[in-house]
Amino acid sequence: MPIVEEACAKVNLALHVTGRRPDGYHDLDMLVAFADVGDTLALTPSGEDRFDIDGPMAAGLSADRDNLVLRAVHGFRDLSDRTEPLAIRLTKRLPIASGIGGGSADAAATLRGLCRLYDWPVDDPALAALALSLGADVPMCIAGLSARVTGVGERIAPTAGRLPFGLLLVNPGVGVSTPAAFRALERRDNPPLPALPALDSLSHLATFLVSKTRNDLEAPARTIAPVIGEVLTAVATLPDVRLARMSGSGATCFGLFDDRKAAELAGVRLAALHPGWWVKPAEVRF
Repeated sequence: MPIVEEACAKVNLALHVTGRRPDGYHDLDMLVAFADVGDTLALTPSGEDRFDIDGPMAAGLSADRDNLVLRAVHGFRDLSDRTEPLAIRLTKRLPIASGIGGGSADAAATLRGLCRLYDWPVDDPALAALALSLGADVPMCIAGLSARVTGVGERIAPTAGRLPFGLLLVNPGVGVSTPAAFRALERRDNPPLPALPALDSLSHLATFLVSKTRNDLEAPARTIAPVIGEVLTAVATLPDVRLARMSGSGATCFGLFDDRKAAELAGVRLAALHPGWWVKPAEVRF
């Protein structure tokens, strides 16, 4: 039987860039949540190594050694000395370079699956170091919990995860390079997030996000992909939407709704208006 792990979409409810380190990495202060949609990773012991990619977004992804799934496998093998051949299948549903952590979530799912397969502790500090070496988003994707995340992405403070709401993810089919978005930043010493208040409703969360938080990468991403502004306007004018914002470095944007049903209804409306966009309703717990 294969080991199957879900690679859920990571959504930046807020993203503040608070500084730049001597090594070139940026200090961040973020609120992240994970949607119940994403890619699927399956690992099966095999007679030889094999890596296959299928799914609706497979055409945009290469299966060479630079793929984060294979980098995670090679890193884990170096760490654990477990080199048994594996058949790996990645079912790719999330858009590429879209600001919702698709590649990082895939790498994290790979590491979680390998830990299950070989009974390796997922909280091993060496595994955490490997995850961070693969990308700043990988440690938080391993946890897969709504959280406040600081540093370059390695300091993770989970939230309660009890507040459910609907989410509509929208991507116009344009990829945005994360390094390019950071290079286009006008300033890198922005204020951090304020203290997170007690949040007992989506209304309270949306009010907090609108009044106290932002995505510092939105402005530079919009200079790279102006269509992001069109997406945000389209999402913001949907019925019953509580907040429209871009996730990560773009170009995926999202709307918050009271529940999944409201997100689904909004998705039907938006997809009819923009049939070329990727529109995906989901549910999140924060």
